[in-house]
Amino acid sequence: MITDLTTGNIRKLLWSFSIPMLISVAFQQMYNIADTWVVGQFLGADALAAVGSALAAVGASYPITMIFMAIAIGSSAGCAVIISRLFGGRQYIHLKCAVSTIFITCVVMSVILTVFGVWQGQNMLRMLQTPENIFTDGALYLNIYIYGFLFLFLYNVCTGIFTALGDSKTPLYFLIGSSVGNILLDLLFVIVFDMGVAGVAWATFAAQGISSLLALAALLHRLKQIPTTKRFPLFSFHLLGQISVIAVPSILQQSFVSVGNLFIQSLVNSFGSAVIAGYSSAIKLNTFSVTCMSTLANGLSSFTAQNIGAHKESRITEGLKESLRMGALVCLPFVVIYLFLGRYAIGLFLDNGSPNAIHAGMMFLRIVSPFYFVVMVKAMCDGVLRGTSSIAYFTTTTFTDLVLRVVLAYFFVKMLSMDSTGIWLSWPVGWTLSAAMSFCFYRMRPWQHHGPKPKRRTAKS
Repeated sequence: MITDLTTGNIRKLLWSFSIPMLISVAFQQMYNIADTWVVGQFLGADALAAVGSALAAVGASYPITMIFMAIAIGSSAGCAVIISRLFGGRQYIHLKCAVSTIFITCVVMSVILTVFGVWQGQNMLRMLQTPENIFTDGALYLNIYIYGFLFLFLYNVCTGIFTALGDSKTPLYFLIGSSVGNILLDLLFVIVFDMGVAGVAWATFAAQGISSLLALAALLHRLKQIPTTKRFPLFSFHLLGQISVIAVPSILQQSFVSVGNLFIQSLVNSFGSAVIAGYSSAIKLNTFSVTCMSTLANGLSSFTAQNIGAHKESRITEGLKESLRMGALVCLPFVVIYLFLGRYAIGLFLDNGSPNAIHAGMMFLRIVSPFYFVVMVKAMCDGVLRGTSSIAYFTTTTFTDLVLRVVLAYFFVKMLSMDSTGIWLSWPVGWTLSAAMSFCFYRMRPWQHHGPKPKRRTAKS
């Protein structure tokens, strides 16, 4: 259902809009968690105690897969802001042209990146100093993941457009089906067909592929219901430029994080398979919580962009306040669980036969989880900044976070000779400083500098 976020009670709108998105995140993270759980429970226990593990192999490829995810998410963010603004301004012909332009660009980029990934995937794993005992499985998982990049790209773009149109429920339905399908295929391929790490990767490939194609079909059907009085061009370089102004910095922002994670992963890999496995488990749990905050921020971006398009900037501040309240409620259970029940959370992936891996994962969660409230403030302020097209601001804060985290991690480990705990300590410092910067940029009220308001388009434009 398409929803106009420019009218009505802000609290009610944001809650009804955000709850399906949060449920979607839960099911989306089931993709990653199911992969890690199946590997850890059915493939990795004996190997962890002896010569390595399939779980560590999947973990070693994780930062590389996150680069591809960064491109998909960054592109989705750029699409969502422009589509929200066009929808809020009732510029429906431009909206449909923008959607068509996005999908054509999406296919071209996917083909290029898939070829590059297959060509350079193993070299990237070697750059990360991936241990030899897990290199083959890591490369196998990464290659299959890269083959499905088109599906990953399509699904994220579709989700971004649905969200921009105020529809957070339709993506949820597809995610529920695909997540359940992914888990069932994981179990089938790994336990019944004994396909090992390849089975985990192919399960994700199949579930994600079906989900993306169904989402694309539903989106095209939904767009046909938006009235227009004349045909729209299939491609527009002008609109591509507008989308790129948001998307490219968003991709760079996401990529900064992923590249930083490559350096972090290289440092983690130097501590051996057990620490890799523990970090892989903990980072999945951490990603779950942080993604929930990012999802609320994406909803706030759509809310902000629609109201910018409708010239109702006065609603933005109240929208941020309500999003901060929601974010605090979302953070609280993660902090409590990871601080006091971290052993059981890590136990989703690792059994008692992996004590060193469990210790590494628990230490990571105990150090970073209290700072989730800080991350939440940064995410919400960034959501407003992205919705107002103030891309340089939140890119700057993310880059600052990245540099601090990487530099401090290497300083603690290499200069102070700390163990893997030194890596975990670098996270809170980067988060805190970048959150302070994001809040200061928000206080500058960048939406007040958009210039004179253009003439309002009619609903038939």
